[in-house]
Amino acid sequence: MNWSALEALISGVNKYSTVFGRVWLSVVFVFRVMVYVVAAQRVWGDENKDFVCNTAQPGCTNVCYDHFFPISHIRLWALQLIFVTCPSLMVVGHVKYREKKDVQYTHSHKGTHLYANPGKKRGGLWWTYVVSLIFKAGFDTGFLCILYYVYEGYDMPRLSKCSLEPCPNTVDCYISRPTEKKIFTIFMVVSSALCILMCICEMVYLICKRVQKRINKKHEANKRMFVENHELTPLAKPRSEFMSKSSIRVDPTASVQNLTNMKSEEVTSTKM
Repeated sequence: MNWSALEALISGVNKYSTVFGRVWLSVVFVFRVMVYVVAAQRVWGDENKDFVCNTAQPGCTNVCYDHFFPISHIRLWALQLIFVTCPSLMVVGHVKYREKKDVQYTHSHKGTHLYANPGKKRGGLWWTYVVSLIFKAGFDTGFLCILYYVYEGYDMPRLSKCSLEPCPNTVDCYISRPTEKKIFTIFMVVSSALCILMCICEMVYLICKRVQKRINKKHEANKRMFVENHELTPLAKPRSEFMSKSSIRVDPTASVQNLTNMKSEEVTSTKM
């Protein structure tokens, strides 16, 4: 298995990931792939040789071994890592498609770009990224269920009893280094659960960010519409403009006769 190509693939997706996606990448490579390559393969490497049953009946040990280990942990985890990293191809392929489309658009429109940033998670790329997270979490969950169903839990017993044909009777079978195998099994299960948690957190983060962005856009549109429909009217003219030049200041203490005399004097002066 070419682990360097697998690392290059996921590292290429890392630049489009959020903080949760980068944590997921660290968990995948530091706690799963490296542990798998460096230690786990050696732990299960000699299992078929060290699986011993207290019988000399030919074929009994092989049948009991196949019963207790219908699929090797190592091969199951390798298959799991392949399936979990495959959804990243969806994101890489979509980004490459957008980059190619942007280059073609630039050549035909005199340097104008179709996408400001082809790797920005907008539009269809956002949906592709979210779907890839769903597949990652789904594959990890599915393989955890398979491991639990096949081995009836995540425990590794020290002694197993087998009474299958061609065993003459119920025989005792011993698994080599069961404690070490149990530790690595729990370690891989916990790391898978942590990856599922990171995928869920990243999906929630992306969805909440998308919803918040939609709410902000709607709020800005409503604010713009309010400003357009409620423009400020000009201020009222000062009271001095409404006053006539011929207006008379009236003394509230003046009598009616005095007011009449003042008006008649004003009319006489205008005629002259």
